[in-house]
Amino acid sequence: MTETKLKGLTSREVRRLRLAGLYNKSVAQSSRTVREIVLSNLLTYFNFVFLFLALILILVGSFRDLTFLPIIIANTLIGILQELRAKAVLDRLTLLNAPHAKVIRNGNLKTVPVERLVLGDIVFLQAGNQIPADAVVVEGDVNVNEALLTGEEDEVHKEKLGELLSGSFVVSGECYAQLTKVGAESYAAQLTLQAKEIKTGEQSEIIRSLNKIVKLAGIAIIPIGIILFIQGYFFSEASAKESVQAMVAAIIGMIPEGLFLLSSVTLAISATRLALGKVLLHDMRSIETLARVDTLCVDKTGTITDGEMDVSELIVLSGKKATAEQIIGDLVRAQKSDTTTMEALKRFFGFATTKRIRAQKILGFSSRYKYSGAEFGKDTYVLGAPEAVLGDSLSKHAAQIDQYSKQGMRVIAVSRYGGKLDGQKLTAKLEPIALIVLRNRIRESAPETFAYFAKQGVDIKVISGDNPITVAAIAQQAGIKGASNYIDASKLTTEKELATAIKKYTVFGRVTPEQKRKMVRALQRADHTVAMTGDGVNDILALKDADCSIAMASGSDAAVQAAQLVLLESDFSKMPTIVAEGRRVVNNLERSGSLFLVKNVFSFIMAVLAIIFSFTYPLIPTQVSLVTLWTIGVPSFLLAQIPNHRLIKGRFVDNILLHAVPAGMTNVVLVSLMVIFGSIFGFNGNDIGTGCTIVMATVGLVYLFKICQPFNLYKRLIWGLSALGMLLCTIFMKELFGLSANMTIWALLTCLIIATLSIPTLMLMQKLFNWARHRFYRHFLPKLVRYGQKISKVKLAP
Repeated sequence: MTETKLKGLTSREVRRLRLAGLYNKSVAQSSRTVREIVLSNLLTYFNFVFLFLALILILVGSFRDLTFLPIIIANTLIGILQELRAKAVLDRLTLLNAPHAKVIRNGNLKTVPVERLVLGDIVFLQAGNQIPADAVVVEGDVNVNEALLTGEEDEVHKEKLGELLSGSFVVSGECYAQLTKVGAESYAAQLTLQAKEIKTGEQSEIIRSLNKIVKLAGIAIIPIGIILFIQGYFFSEASAKESVQAMVAAIIGMIPEGLFLLSSVTLAISATRLALGKVLLHDMRSIETLARVDTLCVDKTGTITDGEMDVSELIVLSGKKATAEQIIGDLVRAQKSDTTTMEALKRFFGFATTKRIRAQKILGFSSRYKYSGAEFGKDTYVLGAPEAVLGDSLSKHAAQIDQYSKQGMRVIAVSRYGGKLDGQKLTAKLEPIALIVLRNRIRESAPETFAYFAKQGVDIKVISGDNPITVAAIAQQAGIKGASNYIDASKLTTEKELATAIKKYTVFGRVTPEQKRKMVRALQRADHTVAMTGDGVNDILALKDADCSIAMASGSDAAVQAAQLVLLESDFSKMPTIVAEGRRVVNNLERSGSLFLVKNVFSFIMAVLAIIFSFTYPLIPTQVSLVTLWTIGVPSFLLAQIPNHRLIKGRFVDNILLHAVPAGMTNVVLVSLMVIFGSIFGFNGNDIGTGCTIVMATVGLVYLFKICQPFNLYKRLIWGLSALGMLLCTIFMKELFGLSANMTIWALLTCLIIATLSIPTLMLMQKLFNWARHRFYRHFLPKLVRYGQKISKVKLAP
């Protein structure tokens, strides 16, 4: 770290500026406030619907039918408490892992959270740091990448008085910079505020699908409810109480309020569980996205290897070994310890000689041109990738370099340069001095981790800036499937070549930051869901574009802030646990979601049939609440917590409808039979309602039995608890749930006979639904598409 005579602000000046509001307050709220959480759970459309239904039930004196209210209140409270608990855990982790900056205060360099910086502070910046607020360089020089702000991917050199934009990041070098704009006034904050005005946050597929279902139900309940009441009260000569009961029962059945709540709570619990496992989520959506990933792009450093390197051998190409060691020692001492490679070189060569020469000019490592360098009087030396610094001598030493690369070692070269350092491609004469061989340390857990992904059907793409032969050898040692299939990305000059190569090869070497980004986009255009891991500044552009981005906490500040998910212990072996958690969430929500939609499908169709054929809706609210509690509410929440590592296929809404529609239709058929036979044999309304409740409960338990397969002890307990709860409530709590206490023997017998048809009817409905679905996609949809194409080709007459 370069010493400085700068004094910075005093503590009194900092306090005055903070009181004046001139501090680096974030405009992006990291999480919802307690008030927002409470209000978002209380003030919902369906809560207002439930409140209205409760009021009209009270007005007609049907107090017993208010049994749905405790369930709604409990659901709301559970949602609030779970979100508050998740917020507490995540906020605590976010605080502990918040970005920090080095700032000069009272003449001393100290580390503070970036939100505690004030206008006029002098901060110290080095490679990997994200610039926390707009600033101007007052001492030193750096290369910065402003691509995340301006879209320009070239590195920009900043010297004294050079302007630094917040949100950009330092690629190489170090400097002291004074903050000129903080908080909402900074460049990045202005972009964020503009983005908030024109773009809302992207939602996960699950939440997006549920919103569509909820909106559809929210629209449908109003006209259906009004028509049911008018029909019952004015045309069927039912009393006001009976008409309201039928209407409320139908509406309650059509509202999927528990499904949305279950999804929110389950995602919150998962976020908490991951946080306790030292995985920080910047974006809740990433849990679901990672579960759907079919291609994982990884860098060699920090994922396959543990990030540490050791010098294995020095190969002198010209002159004496002592001279080469002297040159390399002076060169690496002049550089900053901003990469693992440089740290390894400093450990080995930093004290190789007692004679030391101070550099007049130092150029930090450029990820674009892959070299660093320093000027010592008349001599200029460069260090970096052999193809960047060996010049015309590369072919002479290529075989030797390849020999080491095939063993998984990394080779860098040192040369004397005939020109001046300008941070651009080396064009003057290069005289090779030595090759340095470095060895990577393979993570012990890497083979097991990559074996897991291979078993789960996730393709691995190793994308590195190093020699492709070296990277391929290391990938093979880590057990990555297809690791011998590699290519030098520097030979891919067009996007078409790159898009073809990303499908064909597994390992990519000599990849530039821009190419990483293009590779991610090429995979996405090929309909892949892409996750990207990284820890360096050269990974940031690709992290931003990936469907799910994962960073190591030990990596650069910018990479950590750009990623959706951060491994706080920088342990890649946690990835299988994270993927498993995501799959547990999605698979179990699909399974539990179909339980909720069975009720919604049944209630909607039954209400429409009641309107068309002019009969009173056969159930009352308490009966609907009873069936919902034991065949949907309790089992759905318990099932959502079971580990489920099955590979996710298809769209969420399609998957839940595929299972829910046949079961919902089974309820429609059997309940309709109960209504028809009840009318034929003259059963009273209470007996018909009780019979319909028993039939629905039977179908619900049969369907629950089906989705619990394959059974284990936990699933047996869930099904047993649901069946026992339903049975006990039916026997001992008849009055509370509006069940007939003196049901006639003929009504009971009819009900039981119809209930025994649950299994064959469900199987029949499943076959009919699959047949109709198959016909639609195989025959009707293609014809519809062809017809649409013909219509689009028809030219209108002038």
